Amino acid sequence: MLLNFSQRCHCAGWAILIGFCLVSGCSKKPVAAKAPPPPEVYVDQPIERTITNYEEYTGRMAAVKTVELRARVSGYLDKVQFEDGADLPKDALLFQIDDRPFRAAVSQAQSTVSQLEARLERLRRTEDRAFRLIEQKVTTTEDYEVAKYQALETKSELEAARANLDIAKLNLEFTTIRSPIDGRISRRLVDPGNLVQADITPLATIVSLDPLYAYFDADERTVLQVRRLIAEGKIRSARDETIQVQIALADDRQFSLTGTIDFVDNQVTATTGTLRIRAIVDNPKKLLSPGMFVRVRVPIGIPHPALLVREESLASDQGERFVYVVTSDNRVEARPVVTGKLEGKFRVLESGLKPGERVIVTGLQRVKNGSVVTPKPYVDASEKITDSPPVRAEVLVGQPEALPTP
Repeated sequence: MLLNFSQRCHCAGWAILIGFCLVSGCSKKPVAAKAPPPPEVYVDQPIERTITNYEEYTGRMAAVKTVELRARVSGYLDKVQFEDGADLPKDALLFQIDDRPFRAAVSQAQSTVSQLEARLERLRRTEDRAFRLIEQKVTTTEDYEVAKYQALETKSELEAARANLDIAKLNLEFTTIRSPIDGRISRRLVDPGNLVQADITPLATIVSLDPLYAYFDADERTVLQVRRLIAEGKIRSARDETIQVQIALADDRQFSLTGTIDFVDNQVTATTGTLRIRAIVDNPKKLLSPGMFVRVRVPIGIPHPALLVREESLASDQGERFVYVVTSDNRVEARPVVTGKLEGKFRVLESGLKPGERVIVTGLQRVKNGSVVTPKPYVDASEKITDSPPVRAEVLVGQPEALPTP
């Protein structure tokens, strides 16, 4: 079908318009994407503190006094006067052995003493009468000597009888078993009605709870280090000064208890290469028990200044520890550091950082060396940082620390 002139002009116009739009659309340049802002990180400055190096050991608690209760006389157990596991004062009544045979023995011994006292009185009167008769030359010297020595023999028998009476009274007293110390008693090992043998049958065990001993073993490396410091006059021996150690329980990250070293063994154990040390720890709340494992922190060396950073700010690469430092132009710098002991939530840095530098605490996974960041101050909601130092052994700055003498 042939198009007329007006229709052909209309089609040509549309073709020109479409071509112009295509050309102009292809020649338009794309709009550049907006760059993302630098990632936000939270930074904190290292804490400056004067600290003392320390060593941590695993220790075991032990009772200062432990008594295994046994009967001192044989007999049938009559009564148990305590509850298993009870805290008892000294001289508390614990066990009662049937005392009827022992009361009878006391009565018998008392009767023997009375008989001998009467006999001795009679023989002394006989001796006195014989002496007067000698003066009157009515009797012989032999009769006087017989009366005299009979009185002496009876006197000796009386002394023996009195000793037997004392033993009988002691045996009667031993039928009542009392607590020799303040402490906590175990379960009873013998029930009433059973025969107990003197000095053989264990009845129960009682241990003191306040204070307690904490035993731990120091390795040879620490022993030699301490001895060198003492020889150089940098520290004082525990034999000359009282020193404190810190105690942490199995479920406690903080060293909330303190003790005092009161004993250092005189030789290193050949099989383990360690030196046994003992600390005495107050236990007024009865939180500790003999046999518990604890961690013992012992100060080593003299006080020195150090920087501490939060433990979570440390990163590692192939065993090398480092922190991310934010420079003045907000660029990240990976800084290798030498770390020391952990002080609560803070780690001691021996080298690698300067006071006042900003260290990234959170957001480490979003940065790399040389990247630009937006730093914000770190705030720990669970902790208020004050001027007090993190948990550590108390020291006197400027004075050598007293240490256990190996």
